[in-house]
Amino acid sequence: MPAKIRPIIMCGGAGTRLWPTSRNSLPKQFAMLLGERSTFQDTVLRLQHELFDLPIVLTNRAHRVLAERQLAEIGAEAEIVLEPERRDSGPAILAGCLVAEARQADGVVLVVASDHIVTNRAAFRQAVAGGVPAARAGRLVTFGVAARHPCTDYGWIEPGLILEGEARRVARFIEKPKERYAAEYLRRGWLWNSGNFLFRARDLIAEYRTFEPATVNAVEAAVANGSDEDGAFALALDGFAAAQRRSIDFAVMERTDRAAVVAMTCGWSDIGSWDALWALSDHDGSGNARHGNVELVDAHNCLVSTDGPMTSVLGVEDLIVVANRDAVLVADRNRAAEVKQVVELLRSKGCSQAETHASVHCSWGSYQIVDAGDGFQVKRIRVAPKGRLLLQKHRFRSEHWVVVRGTATVTVDETIGRFGRNEHIFIPLGAAHQLENSGTEPLELIEVQNGSYLGEDDVIRIDEARQQI
Repeated sequence: MPAKIRPIIMCGGAGTRLWPTSRNSLPKQFAMLLGERSTFQDTVLRLQHELFDLPIVLTNRAHRVLAERQLAEIGAEAEIVLEPERRDSGPAILAGCLVAEARQADGVVLVVASDHIVTNRAAFRQAVAGGVPAARAGRLVTFGVAARHPCTDYGWIEPGLILEGEARRVARFIEKPKERYAAEYLRRGWLWNSGNFLFRARDLIAEYRTFEPATVNAVEAAVANGSDEDGAFALALDGFAAAQRRSIDFAVMERTDRAAVVAMTCGWSDIGSWDALWALSDHDGSGNARHGNVELVDAHNCLVSTDGPMTSVLGVEDLIVVANRDAVLVADRNRAAEVKQVVELLRSKGCSQAETHASVHCSWGSYQIVDAGDGFQVKRIRVAPKGRLLLQKHRFRSEHWVVVRGTATVTVDETIGRFGRNEHIFIPLGAAHQLENSGTEPLELIEVQNGSYLGEDDVIRIDEARQQI
């Protein structure tokens, strides 16, 4: 029986064209854009099949918590590999292949993006199976989507001669053509480049070395000097930072003579903009897509999404309206691909909303700042079941906690107590304290901080301080 295919799930993107829902602190692959699951979770579930081995999830350290939490929510397992910094898809895929090759020398890997939609899992798996003969013959297989319109935001592939299995030789790659050229490619039956790949890990490594040996040497060093971090494999920064920042398309696929393409029709979308999300959503009789607490009056062909505040629109058409707790976007739906310009403007002005959400995710749960003023700050804290904050103290602030849901186990200096709903805990300035949720349901508190300085860096972790003595 042939060995199973090892998936490598790429989770490193920021998805700025879906701002404000997608930001660096919660990129689009982990956001609930459509329904109850993220695209990352849907990707993992799509790969739970007899064709596939345990996946490698390649993400950065800041998103490890999100990946592990969302895996646990769907009862899935994966090998986590942590990037120390972003170097684009080329070095990331190369690192995944080096890890996979160390596990199985002649193994075939499937590289998939975690921020894509696939509505027909069976068709996707059939396309992957159709590419295996070419991959085992040493081809570097990409998957081309049957084009539906003359899109200028995707790369295009001209399929050539028939090769092994369902694969054809790649005659040409074209990146994001002008509309008149895209219309001609559509007429000729060219394919959209989906950005998913199938090959033997050793073949990708060898071909990468042909074009960029210095990058291969750098990533090999990052893997060789990597280390275990509480069950995840962390690539070494020194090696990885020396790799050339380049996409896999530019680094290898558009330069190799071993590229092959397999056509697939599986309801694929990369959700590259709010307009793409509008097209994927359910519509009312006026062509509107709505997510969250939304009311529409005389509105047509709009996407209106909110994660909290009730949002209503009146007498408009072809608009994108996205309301987060700390940021709102209103845009012409036909210019949705330009949202990245808004993010760049916010970054240039130092606006925190460009990168982070009001809610911050941690290994133990999350917190959200709900109010702040001179000398005080109010947070809503959520501690996941079995979650625990480290024993710590503060130099400049005291804290008041009120439990609103669940049961909290709280340590204050030498005293340990359990507190339920509507009970209050006072943490004096300088007191060593710890918060734990030992139950099976989420714990929620309202925290009021008072002090001369309320920054997140006013934390002295007691265990770390003891280790340094």
